[in-house]
Amino acid sequence: MKKTIFSVLVLVLLMGTTMTSCNDQLEEKAYGKSTTEEFLKDPQNFDLIVGQIYADIKWLHDHWTYWGLCTLTSDEAVCPIRQPQGHWGDGGFWRELNTHQWDKTGKAFKYVWTYCNGGAVLCNKILAQLEQNKDMFDDETYARFKGELVTVRCFYYYTLFDCFGRIPYTEDFSDKFVDLMEPAQVWEKLVTNLEACAPDMALANVPSRDYNYARATQGMAYTLLARLYLNAESYDVPAEMLTKYDVYNKCIEACDKVINSGVYQIEDDFFANFAINNGGSKENIFVIQEDGTNNSPKSGLESNPMNKLRITLLTMHYNHEQIWKMKIKPWNGFSATTEFISKYQTGDKRGLCDVTLGTKTPDNERYGWFVGPVYAPSGDSIAWDDNNEQVIIENAYYGGNDHTKAGKVEDCGWNCGARCWKYEVDKTGTYTYCENDFVFLRYADVLWMKTEALLRAGQSIAEMVNNAEFQLLRTRVGVPAYTEGDLTLEEIYDERGREFAWEMTRRRDMIRFGKYDKGGYGFAQPTESYRKWFPINEDILGAEPRWKQNTGY
Repeated sequence: MKKTIFSVLVLVLLMGTTMTSCNDQLEEKAYGKSTTEEFLKDPQNFDLIVGQIYADIKWLHDHWTYWGLCTLTSDEAVCPIRQPQGHWGDGGFWRELNTHQWDKTGKAFKYVWTYCNGGAVLCNKILAQLEQNKDMFDDETYARFKGELVTVRCFYYYTLFDCFGRIPYTEDFSDKFVDLMEPAQVWEKLVTNLEACAPDMALANVPSRDYNYARATQGMAYTLLARLYLNAESYDVPAEMLTKYDVYNKCIEACDKVINSGVYQIEDDFFANFAINNGGSKENIFVIQEDGTNNSPKSGLESNPMNKLRITLLTMHYNHEQIWKMKIKPWNGFSATTEFISKYQTGDKRGLCDVTLGTKTPDNERYGWFVGPVYAPSGDSIAWDDNNEQVIIENAYYGGNDHTKAGKVEDCGWNCGARCWKYEVDKTGTYTYCENDFVFLRYADVLWMKTEALLRAGQSIAEMVNNAEFQLLRTRVGVPAYTEGDLTLEEIYDERGREFAWEMTRRRDMIRFGKYDKGGYGFAQPTESYRKWFPINEDILGAEPRWKQNTGY
């Protein structure tokens, strides 16, 4: 959803400063009197420079980058090769993610490595610029800008770390060689930096929510910190460090910082967080600001990733284009696994839509997953696809109409698999891509992380279970609130899956709960434990041979 926050283009024109890549941003050029030094005579103009650090984040929600890696390697999604015609073959890349048989040639590994490192380097570059001009800022303004830059750098490194474990972590801006740091060291660096800078960060409502929208705030810093503490063991942090940092109690403390800030609240409507106009959500802590109009979208490396959100295009059936007046024909790709859908109980609005209503579901009847008939443009009959089959989406996987081939990723029909519906679809033909702002962090996650950390620390969860907002997480989607006796760790695992489907939490949840390498979901078979880390792409290692590949690859 479009909002005016950072007028970077205006800054470029005013300053005559090139800001198009990590290597040349802030390179001062002489265009009259407009230099960086003169521009910074008004310290608040530094806001416009800081705005650049968010550009590379927009690549991370693409299916060719971090979102795709988190989603397709977990039990919450599959991308079958759809027959006839072998749609979504793509050299077997999606199949390799689904079956946990990826190797070092995977392009998504290269993209995540490139964008995250590029974003972190840019943060370091602007931090150096801030330090050089420190005397131009009062102490509070300097601390706020530094906190924002450090937090976003931590976010880039956290994303990179979550994928690869060993990463070229650095806090300097120089051309010196940076070797790969081991996972426990990276974890400690991120924790230390976030603990130091979070108190100086602005609350999301100071000076206003509009001012801080889609940028790093204190709530974001503490939420990221809580994730690092909760997942410490899964990040190969050794036992002595887990004890030293008291990780579960520290996770609880970080969550309490967010809870006690009074800034966030659970929305009465679960789907308000994912609406086309979701900028008013008080539950969303950090989002990517989207512009769904067809305004020359940029493609990334090798033209696969894009800086536009494409989730609804990715999952909906080809024939949805006509009945829903979509500007681009959807791609009929990603869908849910049958095992994952079975975790939803009847009546849960986050689960399957009522197949008797299908696409005629009224606007006030939202569901998380679409199954059922897709109608023809007339709206009074079911559509027929190019295979001369009626388009009725099923929560099943099989080879065409042959149910004896169930479970084969290479041989599924066009109508297989429930389609993700939690992000509102534009049915007016207004937007080419998703106008919904992409949700990275939600307050619901804070409440669930605290509850899990309390259980893992052997403490009572009665306060959380009796909390009105915690109860609302369930009642708002039409299912009963939990009692204290309901909440085992296993139930938390399942409920987190239902609540955060396709929000890039499931892969790490599966690793934390010891499920990731066990297989038995979707098309995944049991695999080696080293696959909890992805391989460094061969092109990356070819460009820097001093780095060593991750174990097993």
